[in-house]
Amino acid sequence: MKTFLLVHGAWHDGRVWDRVAPLLTEAGHRVLAPSLTGHGDKAHLLGPGVGLDTHIGDVLAVLTGEDLTDVILVGHSYAGMIVSAVAGRVPDRISGLVYVDAMVPADGESVLDVMPFTRRLIDAADGWRIPPMDGDFGVTDPADLEWLRPMLSDESVRCFQQPVRFDEAALAAIPQAHVHCVGDVPGGAARRPVPPGSQVWELRSGHDCMVTAPGELAELLLKAF
Repeated sequence: MKTFLLVHGAWHDGRVWDRVAPLLTEAGHRVLAPSLTGHGDKAHLLGPGVGLDTHIGDVLAVLTGEDLTDVILVGHSYAGMIVSAVAGRVPDRISGLVYVDAMVPADGESVLDVMPFTRRLIDAADGWRIPPMDGDFGVTDPADLEWLRPMLSDESVRCFQQPVRFDEAALAAIPQAHVHCVGDVPGGAARRPVPPGSQVWELRSGHDCMVTAPGELAELLLKAF
């Protein structure tokens, strides 16, 4: 049995994994998919002080509170920042790291460094709150959109401004897999280099592949490591 800890991206909450988690559970594995501070059942905690460090702390609290070890840590999108920090800080608890169409930072970088276009989102923010991006994250089916939209909520500007800190050597020693969502055109997007030896897969899906291609994503997670 494996333990999967699934970490959602910006603006989403833990329910976005609800189509993937049962497939992993049915295969005999344990799955946790918490909502980060400011989202889902923690939406009332959103405030200007919530930042990347807050979300890193959320995931570390799950690992230590549940005393989890040998964990496959999965991060989608913005959560690539989070899982990098967590894995670099407690590598003894992590057996594998999966970036799902996710940011891949270096130590000391912020979301603004990894994806400079987010400066426009901050500049257009209502004070400290960044509303969900237009475009629905590559989800086009009306039924999928109806399911997804209630999960979306504002993000704090601080999440995109804070730098991530981790031990790069410790992170590099953990096996990695990278799932690149490519829409209808394989290899179309420019990507940051991944560490040598990493597993890399392209998935024909929009950005929110856990919504639009949950079966295919679950298959990739199950064959990782």
